[in-house]
Amino acid sequence: MPNIIVIPEGKICDYIDGKFRNDTPEEYVRQNIEKRLVNEHKYAVERIAVEFGIRIGSSKRRADIVIFSAGAARSQENIQLIIECKKETVGPGDRKDGVGQLKSYMSSCANCEWGMWTNGRHKEVLRKVFGDTGAVEFAEFNDIPSADGRVEDIDRPQRQTLKNAVEDNLLFVFKACHNHIYVTDGMQKQPAFFELLKVIFCKIEDEKNIGKPLEFYATSGERSNPDGQLTVKNRIAAIFEGVKKKHAHIFEKNDAIDLHARSLAHVVSEIQKYSLLDTNIDIKGKAYEELVGANLRGDRGEFFTPRNVMRMTVQMLAPTFDDKVTDPACGTGGFLVVAMNQVIDQVQSLYEEENGVKKQHWSVAQNRNFQNRIADIAQTNFFGFDINPDLAKATKMNMVMNNDGSGNIFRTNSLLPPHAWDAEFRENLTRSLDIPASALRNSDCLGLFDVVVTNPPFGSRIPISESGILEQYELGHIWRNQDGHWTKSDRLRSSAPPEQLFIERCLQLLKPGGRMGIVLPDSILGAPGLGFIRQWLTEKMRIIASIDLHVDTFQPRNGTQTSVLILQKKTAEQIRREEKTRNMADYPIFMTMVDHIGHDKRGNPQFKRDADGSEILRPVVGEIAPGGASDLAGAVTVESREKISDDQTGDVVDSFKRWREKEGLSW
Repeated sequence: MPNIIVIPEGKICDYIDGKFRNDTPEEYVRQNIEKRLVNEHKYAVERIAVEFGIRIGSSKRRADIVIFSAGAARSQENIQLIIECKKETVGPGDRKDGVGQLKSYMSSCANCEWGMWTNGRHKEVLRKVFGDTGAVEFAEFNDIPSADGRVEDIDRPQRQTLKNAVEDNLLFVFKACHNHIYVTDGMQKQPAFFELLKVIFCKIEDEKNIGKPLEFYATSGERSNPDGQLTVKNRIAAIFEGVKKKHAHIFEKNDAIDLHARSLAHVVSEIQKYSLLDTNIDIKGKAYEELVGANLRGDRGEFFTPRNVMRMTVQMLAPTFDDKVTDPACGTGGFLVVAMNQVIDQVQSLYEEENGVKKQHWSVAQNRNFQNRIADIAQTNFFGFDINPDLAKATKMNMVMNNDGSGNIFRTNSLLPPHAWDAEFRENLTRSLDIPASALRNSDCLGLFDVVVTNPPFGSRIPISESGILEQYELGHIWRNQDGHWTKSDRLRSSAPPEQLFIERCLQLLKPGGRMGIVLPDSILGAPGLGFIRQWLTEKMRIIASIDLHVDTFQPRNGTQTSVLILQKKTAEQIRREEKTRNMADYPIFMTMVDHIGHDKRGNPQFKRDADGSEILRPVVGEIAPGGASDLAGAVTVESREKISDDQTGDVVDSFKRWREKEGLSW
């Protein structure tokens, strides 16, 4: 591996100065802030110093991060901004390490105008000003200024100055906002979560209102006084009225943002600087899905799939913009979001080719046409079902945050026979699929999708025992083993784990030749008593690939050993031919094991190490736009170093693509 740098055990390599420092919770906060300063705020690395000595009276202290005036020498008198980073357990009122420490540092630096104190969950930004008597005072602001120094953008961002979040900074903001609502408004965690999502919807709607000034903002002055807070609440309430009209399938007409004006102004001020539309899907996905998991995780075998596994599965299935895609147990919608964004990338490439220019240089009209095309694809080709009403609602919101595919997310029990589905659900589904309402008569009429991708709930604690459900599935019957061959009887099983029935429901949902990616417990693939499932599976489907996942894949919440199966539904002609000849077609299967999943059993990230067991770094060179999120004019090159995730899922995709081409598969 070229240009690798070895990191000693228990150390990290600082993003700014490259020095090795102890890997602590406080350092985790500081490294995310450092990346934000460079990538979001566009400060040149040369202006930033870490652990810089500051003289306070007769003593000398070390400030976590300082930023010097542009072009000035690196000395105390030239410090423009000071940042103090603490671990989560240290509060802003702490006598030793709280905001008071930051104020003393700023007071000792004559030309330091700005300061920020943060523990990753709470942030305070101060601007040093001088009162009428000449005494030092500290005014609270929403955020620190960016490198261009435009203070007005702190209070009211412009479209061109919205920032793409980096690393875990969006996760920090979401957690901090949720915690603020939880504490300030006295709400339980779940209601606080849904109130935060209403505000996020308003932010996205405001960003989509291209051609008009942004209205989602709270100035520092508004945030700090009751009249200003009410002004913010009225401004956001007006946006929410438009949200309700556009997303009537999510919100009721009488819904309102049920937050105190003070709390709402704070949340708006924290979120307003980011572009939720343009921020990288994985950064948004991690922030959103961790928040959902912390507040909506139920007890029905719901263990949300890691993003790297979702990405691997979707890339192996390779959906196109012509494919109809569904997840019949969609949870937070992660699989659908990943699939939809893969399709968006395809459409963007086509539009760039047609327009002869990259997306960041498109006109307003070109951007609007592109967004309309994406919304059309999302509304006609992506479908998700979940039995949990809160998860179904959260999925709709997740899809909206990722380019507006919320219309076809429905709350229903996917395992029910079609005739037992709720009338409103049947009507909505058939209308979205553009088929007659009478078309969904029974389980034989469900083959409407090109791609099914899912991680169904599984476990013996949530068995399906209703005969009305079991009777529609061959796998809901008792099978007899006769000399190694299984035969289905007419008798129903007393109960069946849901994942077994989901396999068959997913098959029913596929068109002939359609493809499926499904996460299953390894017992289905190896337990002697479940041989009938494996026989049934090979009779109905071609097994394209089997990926054995690491035992820690779903840790820290679940240690079940799982695999991902990539399957293709056989046509009726293929099945008849094999039944007639009593000879199943012989074909190769792509099989591999993921020995490294990128995290340990506690959920902590794992990184690649050298032969001596030390973590390694690789150099990264990228372009940072000094202007807004989509402005590459005058971009500067930034060199940094990053750890290499010990994750083999990307390698699996690369190997599978080569194998697929060699075997001449049809997708």
